[in-house]
Amino acid sequence: MREYRNSILEAELSAGTGPLVGDPSVVGAVEAALREFFESRRDMVASVGGGYPETVTTLEQFVLRGGKRVRPAFAWTGWLGAGGDPAATEAHAVLRACAALELVQACALIHDDIIDSSRTRRGYPTVHVEFADRHGRNGWTGDAGQYGTNVAILLGDLALAWADDMVRESGLPHAAATRLAPVWSAMRTEVLGGQLLDIGDEARGAETVESAMRINRYKTAAYTIERPLHIGAALAGADSELIDAYRRFGADVGIAFQLRDDLLGVFGDPDVTGKPSGDDLREGKRTVLLAVALERADAESPDAAALLRRSIGTRLTETDVVTLRTVITDLGAVADVERRIDALTADGLDALDTSSATPAAKATLRQMADAATRRTS
Repeated sequence: MREYRNSILEAELSAGTGPLVGDPSVVGAVEAALREFFESRRDMVASVGGGYPETVTTLEQFVLRGGKRVRPAFAWTGWLGAGGDPAATEAHAVLRACAALELVQACALIHDDIIDSSRTRRGYPTVHVEFADRHGRNGWTGDAGQYGTNVAILLGDLALAWADDMVRESGLPHAAATRLAPVWSAMRTEVLGGQLLDIGDEARGAETVESAMRINRYKTAAYTIERPLHIGAALAGADSELIDAYRRFGADVGIAFQLRDDLLGVFGDPDVTGKPSGDDLREGKRTVLLAVALERADAESPDAAALLRRSIGTRLTETDVVTLRTVITDLGAVADVERRIDALTADGLDALDTSSATPAAKATLRQMADAATRRTS
């Protein structure tokens, strides 16, 4: 196995240039770390042989070809805000540990697309669809759809296993790795729990705002913003007061992030989001948007309530989607969710403003919160 060392990242940091210096997105350096990690695994994968290398290449392409790198950016900024020094020796290791969050994200997306029967992701076929198509093109035996699902499950598992490997091999000092371990463990447990809550509530037909908000907290907010910030703080050895402030900010802004995603799942432009318009309605996702719409419909319009309940989770035409959008908007659900986004963002920013994070990190996190809650994709 080739030694895992991010030479590209090291060059950027030593030169005082590149995406980590004054750039909250950290996209370029995170992607350099990910490429270096995949390269470090190439010999090991090749030794297995068969179709394994080609299959793993699909995972690599999935990880590298898109995404905003939101989670590593929050973790890195959390580290800086807690006193982390980008010129310090351990900065390289911290970046690698932060970048590993993208492999956790890959696992979540690949498995989520299977659960939701999604056909596209970021404008490309989802992983399970890609392998089902490959099965069909090659005329292999058995069911193509089942083959695609089986391969995607295994690639998602591999991504999660490699996330742990990437953290373990990042080169973190022992004390920092010890502080990170329970936070990393909690994040993985929470995101899987949130996914289970999601499919359970869908199966039971849960309709309450409370249940939808709980899913938002643990399926999205915890591993998108709250725990990444906590990871950054833990790596820097932050005190409990800053960690608490980061977590309050992260939970509030993370839920607002998911509420924006809920709106985009119904009203988003597919050319921008990379997913078909109205997909959340076809998939029957138990979102806060739907819960608010049903709550209002039950109180104001039984006909609208009946239409929503019999339509959600079915094969909707574009005309059906337009009709449901109009009903949801007329019920005031969109305006309600927008108010929730604004209130959560404001509360999160208040926790941040009163924290001991560095002024530069506060400014960056404010910008990131705005971008996360007002995005269009």
